Amino acid sequence: MTELEIFEQLKQKVLLKYQEHYPYFQGNWENFSSQDIQNLIVLIEENTKQNVSEKWIYTHLKPETNSKLPRKDMLDILSLFSGFSGWDEFMFKNREVVSEEKLILPKKKNKAIFIFIAILIVGIIIVILLYSNKKSTQKFKLKNEFTQETIQAKDVKAYKIENNEKIQIPIRNAEVEVEAIDENTKIIVESPYYKKQEIKVNSNSERSEIVLKPDDFAMMLKAFMQSDIKDWETRKVQLDKILSEDLEVIVMLKDNLGAEYFDKKEFSQKLIVPTESVKKMQIIEIKNAENGKIEFIRIKQ
Repeated sequence: MTELEIFEQLKQKVLLKYQEHYPYFQGNWENFSSQDIQNLIVLIEENTKQNVSEKWIYTHLKPETNSKLPRKDMLDILSLFSGFSGWDEFMFKNREVVSEEKLILPKKKNKAIFIFIAILIVGIIIVILLYSNKKSTQKFKLKNEFTQETIQAKDVKAYKIENNEKIQIPIRNAEVEVEAIDENTKIIVESPYYKKQEIKVNSNSERSEIVLKPDDFAMMLKAFMQSDIKDWETRKVQLDKILSEDLEVIVMLKDNLGAEYFDKKEFSQKLIVPTESVKKMQIIEIKNAENGKIEFIRIKQ
């Protein structure tokens, strides 16, 4: 095994270590986001007291293949983060495993038959155990209560609650798929535009849909941000009805450059005249006051 091949093994070890802290990330280096990179930088610094730059991660970890081995000091940091004393130990351990795999001595014919039968019996036992303990898998379609239309994945997030742990689950084709571990397994669906919905998952349930009730004011705000209404006076009056006087708006800037703050007057002024930048904004959190008006909005660009 070459050093580059061992480096690929190290990259996978780093991913596994990252998933120990962020179990909801189930991807690979290709879809490792800028936020994931920031999280990883912090974890490496906390665990090794060493620094790795965002540019270095983009250059050496994000690519699917590497043509050049990084500097040894950086390899030492990643190895230390993965639970080894350094790159030398990691390389030694991996080459040792490969050597052990290659040192398979020839067997006598009768011994080979015995091993084959033993493996076959173990395989049959494993299959039986897998089927006997097969988890109940259910799919739920996400629908708008009033329109009965399916809900886009970008507008909602789904979580599975198991053993008091909240785990995000993917939404594909407006559908949530979940494995029920026991009778206490739950699904929670959250959205800035819909009321929070929570259901129990069990093998006896005949339910195939999760129906979400829209938040009227949140839906109106979404329409204001994405529409081409030119009548700014009408916009101003309607915004005044749905936004609280104490409104606070946080706009998270791209590339982790920080955030901007707006009050009601400033935010309303921004929405009165529709622009492409406003249409591209994505609401990720909304909070309502007791009277139903929107009092807090978090947006990402």
